[in-house]
Amino acid sequence: MIRTKLILELGFKRYLVPPVKRAVMMTGNTAAAWAARLAEVDYIPAYPITPQTEIIEKLAEWIANGEMKAKLTILESEHSMLTAAGTGALSGARVFTATSSQGLLYAYEMLYNVAGWRAPIVLVNVSRAVAAPITLEPDHNDFLSTRDSGFILLHAETCQEVLDLILIAYRVSEDYRVLLPSIVNMDGFHISFTREPVILPEIEEVRRFLPRYNYVNPFRAGKHSAKGVTVLRPPLYSFYKYQMHFSSLNAVKVFKEACSEFEEHFARRYDVVEKYMLDDAEYAIVMMGSFSTIGKKAVRIFREEGFSVGLLKIRMVRPFPKEDIREALKNKKGVIVIDQNISPGFGGILYGEICSALYGFRDRPPLILSVIGGVGGKTLTIDEIRYVFEYLLDCERSGKEPRPILLFREDELEEVKSLLKVGFGGDVFQL
Repeated sequence: MIRTKLILELGFKRYLVPPVKRAVMMTGNTAAAWAARLAEVDYIPAYPITPQTEIIEKLAEWIANGEMKAKLTILESEHSMLTAAGTGALSGARVFTATSSQGLLYAYEMLYNVAGWRAPIVLVNVSRAVAAPITLEPDHNDFLSTRDSGFILLHAETCQEVLDLILIAYRVSEDYRVLLPSIVNMDGFHISFTREPVILPEIEEVRRFLPRYNYVNPFRAGKHSAKGVTVLRPPLYSFYKYQMHFSSLNAVKVFKEACSEFEEHFARRYDVVEKYMLDDAEYAIVMMGSFSTIGKKAVRIFREEGFSVGLLKIRMVRPFPKEDIREALKNKKGVIVIDQNISPGFGGILYGEICSALYGFRDRPPLILSVIGGVGGKTLTIDEIRYVFEYLLDCERSGKEPRPILLFREDELEEVKSLLKVGFGGDVFQL
């Protein structure tokens, strides 16, 4: 309820007035299932895992009731699931699947294989922090661990974006200039089980935007075809990897083209990044995922208080939209990058990506602050965003170099003390 109220406050009402159909309240998981149904997928290899299971349950229900024509198969593991997804796509089927956290890691070997096979599947990852310790709450380490696999990586903020980005992902992945698989990520629980207004497009309009899948040279019985063959000469391996790299870079242009056409059909606009009150801002907050909604609320509050600040939301993670990020952040006085992940021994992954994109850029911001918050589903508050913004301003005034911040509030520390006291039978901080 709180998150839905935030979305309405942030001006998303313009998306909630469809030309022929009003919005329906649904979870992010249900939105993902609807996207697969509207895309008229042929094959759904699956293996259940919290918080992804609702997607598979909904698709299974529709197929059993005759509302959806597709083949759903429960495999013995995520590794087998992704293998079946890749081979299904190579045979000419439009394939959808979904997983989360440990399941994604269990399938990790096949991520590289499926991308190398150039099998344009779409996989939804419902982010959940990776064990150990075990938790059900979300952060982005599972999703970001795949960034070198060759998959196109997209991150949704809202339930509506989940549905829309899946449809766009099929357009991009199946384009002959790309032919790479995609992962569409949503935050577990915060999006997967939260009901938000979602506009369901008409199937006829979806078909005009997303034609039937027509794979080049598919596997056929009795027809000789080779995919993913062994190469014993290094130059040949390099050749294939370079081709994947160039095809991934093509995805930026193809995504923009698909988004332009998507807007014509459905009156909703997307790009590789989203700028919120950013064009005239002196300072920028960089985020991605569902917590971007909280960041936008903070921006509005800071603006009302007279601070010139905006927000840049990263929607496409791979290929990394370097030029769009440079254009959005050029000449800003300072940038705060808020990571909902942690790379032990390095820090925030998105922070490193942003710094790399801005390296050598003449108009880069002089101050870039790394902030880590929301790891393991820890709540991010307006007050915490205010704290790091005030710290950035202090660094600018004093000329000192900003140090990375790992957000942890006093009330959270007291909660940890209480829990550890129960677990250890005493005050562990006094041991």
